[in-house]
Amino acid sequence: MMDATTRAARTRGPSAFALVGALMVLVTAACTIEVGPAETDTPDAPVVPTRPIADVQESSVPEPYSDLRPDEQAIVNLFEDTSPSVVYITTLTRRADIFGRTEIVPGGSATGFVWDDQGHIVTNYHVIRGADQARVVMHDQTGYLATWVGGSRRHDLAVLRIEAPQDTLEGVALGDSDRLRVGQNVYAIGNPFGLSATLTTGIISALNRQIEGLNGDLIEDVIQIDAAINPGNSGGPLLDSRGRVIGVNSQILSPSGTSAGLGFAVPVNIVLRVVPQLIATGEYTPARLGVTSFSSRVNQIWTRRAEVTGVPINQVIPGMGAAEAGLQGWNPRASLLGDIITEVDGDAVQTYRDLRRVLDRYQSGDEVELAVSRDGEMRTVVATLR
Repeated sequence: MMDATTRAARTRGPSAFALVGALMVLVTAACTIEVGPAETDTPDAPVVPTRPIADVQESSVPEPYSDLRPDEQAIVNLFEDTSPSVVYITTLTRRADIFGRTEIVPGGSATGFVWDDQGHIVTNYHVIRGADQARVVMHDQTGYLATWVGGSRRHDLAVLRIEAPQDTLEGVALGDSDRLRVGQNVYAIGNPFGLSATLTTGIISALNRQIEGLNGDLIEDVIQIDAAINPGNSGGPLLDSRGRVIGVNSQILSPSGTSAGLGFAVPVNIVLRVVPQLIATGEYTPARLGVTSFSSRVNQIWTRRAEVTGVPINQVIPGMGAAEAGLQGWNPRASLLGDIITEVDGDAVQTYRDLRRVLDRYQSGDEVELAVSRDGEMRTVVATLR
């Protein structure tokens, strides 16, 4: 689990895992010894047991309570129905010892969940970052070496794939994070501190939070929860009371590194936008307007001079939506400032980072309405994202 106050700044992405690896199988040989009477010199003598032989009885598993309160039974059913889709992930990394010999050492443990019957597993990017191998353990304790499919550092999401029989792959039901409300009950299933199949409960404490992704960009519309989230819960599903996935548990805010009632989950609507691209191409490509801007310092100087708050356009990329919409960039020969974008579909933008964050909500082919300042006059243009 990545603490939001002490996130690592490493940028090295995960290496590709071998498609075929040697699976280590632990075989325990059970040896039984029967104790019987001693042999005698007279073979025909009757054998008299030295102690009574008890009847062998099969152990029985007690039936669970059938008189739980309806609200308790609903939570039990939620866990039993959903936990087969949750997996335990362990990572391994290669390192050289003092003699230059390469050895494989444990990296860490986390959580993921089955996305579809093709063996795709969704987890956090920071779980896999820097790993050379990942092993996925299913609900029935069957283990598989995973292969790398793709990841987005920007959203802290990654996809692995395992070669498992389709009838063992139970995908999750997906919800709609735009329909959530503060106060809803939430349930997190994960492997905190390596303790598998752990259920914690809580409520949605707040919506529309922002946390920083691994590349420094903000992840928006994040869900804040008070359900216990600890190291090892990363990548696990956050569920609503119907067992629908509404987010992927990602970060905690804690001075001690353990749960302090401030957990954050990437909303499922972002997951629905990012994961299909990762499966299809191995990477996430955001929708693009087709403009570049200046450094934050230059932007501040230019917007102060123009007495407008927004994002000054440095260059307009030919063939992109901004160029087709007639937006203009800086013209140094004519000593003219470029257009300044102040709003995107009604959302104010003050920095280029704001612009990227807002555009990340859209997909290629979507149209956006831009409020633009040009030479002190405001105008509205519609641009198609690429």
